[in-house]
Amino acid sequence: MKDTVTVIRSDRHSLSIQVKPDGSIIVRAPMRCPDQEIRQALTRHAGWIRKKLALLEQAKAEKIEITPKMREDGIRKARQLLPERTAYFAARMGVDYHRITIRNQKTRWGSCSSKGNLNYNWKLALLPGHLIDYVVVHELAHRVEMNHSGRFWKLVGQQLPDYPVYRKELAEYARRLITTDE
Repeated sequence: MKDTVTVIRSDRHSLSIQVKPDGSIIVRAPMRCPDQEIRQALTRHAGWIRKKLALLEQAKAEKIEITPKMREDGIRKARQLLPERTAYFAARMGVDYHRITIRNQKTRWGSCSSKGNLNYNWKLALLPGHLIDYVVVHELAHRVEMNHSGRFWKLVGQQLPDYPVYRKELAEYARRLITTDE
């Protein structure tokens, strides 16, 4: 633990310990805090620090690294699958749409413009089918409600009653996917 600990002294009144995402440990301490007190704090909180480091390792192990080949295959699959799923749910929901575009979005799974153009992230092709359907239904529901009101969520729920579970699962995938070629 000693190799990864950085002590930052400042005009503060208390000592704090932070475990950074890269596994390094930052100790923020008052200017006159003795080194002995810092070492004691690290010893006292060693269990908490180990727990945080273990959680970081677990999160790292759960990451899905997207290779250039996966990206190429995913884009091809998305270009076929997303228009099919969109047409299917649009007919079920009684809505229309204009153009579908497959993009490499960093923070969104999909979007719907006021003109009815649908944009989907190619990474959807890497997800289980029920999550792809959730994003498609979500964007098509915007053809009726261009917001996230209660009426909007009712439309989504009519097609996919388990959508709250899917939303959480989708957020988990967003956290896990890492692209190596971006």
